[in-house]
Amino acid sequence: MKRALMSVSDKTGLVPFAQKLIENNFEIISTGGTKRVLEEAGIQTISVEDVTGFPEILDGRVKTLNPLIHGGLLGRRDLPEHVKTMERLHINPIDLVCVNLYPFKETIEKSDVTLEDAIENIDIGGPSMLRSAAKNYHDVTVVVDSNDYEVIVTELNDFGDTKLETRAEFAAKVFRHTAAYDALIADYLTKKVGIEAPEKLTLTYDLENSMRYGENSHQKAWFYKDALPKDYAITNAKQLHGKKLSYNNIKDADAAIRIAREFAEPTVVALKHMNPCGIGRGKSLKEAWDRAYAADSISIFGGVIVLNRKVDLATAEKMHELFLEIIIAPAYDKDAFEVLAKKKNIRLLQLDFSNRNEEPKKETVSIMGGILVQEQDVLEENVADWTVVTANKPSKEQLETLMFAWKAVKHTKSNAIVVANANQTLGIGAGQPNRIDSTKIAIKNAGNDIDDSTVLASDAFFPMDDCVQYAAEHGIKAIVQPGGSIRDKDSIEMANKYGITMVTTGIRHFRH
Repeated sequence: MKRALMSVSDKTGLVPFAQKLIENNFEIISTGGTKRVLEEAGIQTISVEDVTGFPEILDGRVKTLNPLIHGGLLGRRDLPEHVKTMERLHINPIDLVCVNLYPFKETIEKSDVTLEDAIENIDIGGPSMLRSAAKNYHDVTVVVDSNDYEVIVTELNDFGDTKLETRAEFAAKVFRHTAAYDALIADYLTKKVGIEAPEKLTLTYDLENSMRYGENSHQKAWFYKDALPKDYAITNAKQLHGKKLSYNNIKDADAAIRIAREFAEPTVVALKHMNPCGIGRGKSLKEAWDRAYAADSISIFGGVIVLNRKVDLATAEKMHELFLEIIIAPAYDKDAFEVLAKKKNIRLLQLDFSNRNEEPKKETVSIMGGILVQEQDVLEENVADWTVVTANKPSKEQLETLMFAWKAVKHTKSNAIVVANANQTLGIGAGQPNRIDSTKIAIKNAGNDIDDSTVLASDAFFPMDDCVQYAAEHGIKAIVQPGGSIRDKDSIEMANKYGITMVTTGIRHFRH
């Protein structure tokens, strides 16, 4: 008879699978809860102790770490010397291994998890058996996923054994599984001991779905989800309606919810190609929408919209008038949803905003040959920490407006300039190779809306005074910028010449 070793924490499909193995002339070795479930179902098993002749010890920490188990897994049937050794030492071959691991991930996801609980849920014997079986896949079938049981049963029924190519595929899957498992453990313990820059970076992600294409139609793409995602993340948004999200949709949606995270009052963010095209806030969501739309009624077409309040009917009716790619909100009134869902292709997403202030994960960016890792730019800033560098001092209202513009420019691609009033962006200049061009674009887009309440924010310092002069000549009354240029004095003098208020933050917000 062939032998199968079964020890799983996920009991899905276990009993029917074991029954099919017995029908195909397997005897089953098992232990612990798996053995109990099988025997309760009337399936006879052999205990691991009966195989090893050694009792389970150390509170179950040592059960299968024994030559009579691993010899049965690693012994090559095609090498006479291996076969002779196994016969001499009474090691019976094990032909199939069905194992999955202690629930380490599920344990550390608990809010009240202790270090002791986490440590006890680090599986040692399971990965060892999986790796041994996978290494010897030429002779051993190894399965770690209950979704693969049917494939094994079908091949056993059709061919009397699993196919070599199937065993090879499952072996590769095992090493991915154990690598991901170890990555979670490494990450958890690394954080516990406070190491920020480990010499080896271990990341693991789960495939969410394969995409139709990537940034362009000729590029293949896949969407992977962090194994331990944060709650306030596009990966945790629930799609309620519309077409499947595209590669560019996901990038834009991620950028948009980062901006929305900045604002507590009713706010609407409109985003296009990774840059905000309009941000509006108000006493009601409809008022915030009207201001976001008015900020750039052209660019908003085909954009991504994030609203930080439940969508009401009045706001939904306004949005329904436009072609929009995605709407993201914490909830939708029933009648509002019905209005928006009349368009079959629009993507309607629901995202929990209650955790928008959770500690964010570090972000990674791929480059050829490696990745860059950094903390997210979630620095909390206060106007009390800013420095007034001009003769004119800002009013309380100006400071509030400057902070609004500063939050907006923080999420705009550098070189970035934002022109805004107290409740909406008026003009945005993004991604230009020089700052004066971004300034001209932002002011041109603001147009006739510039008045005495209008301010300008720059994500980095002014290298010369031309941006300040251009802003002053077009009606800007207050400017916020980081400062730090060797020519700061020139910009300050230009501001004083035109009677502009200028404050410096000491912090820049490049976004590349």
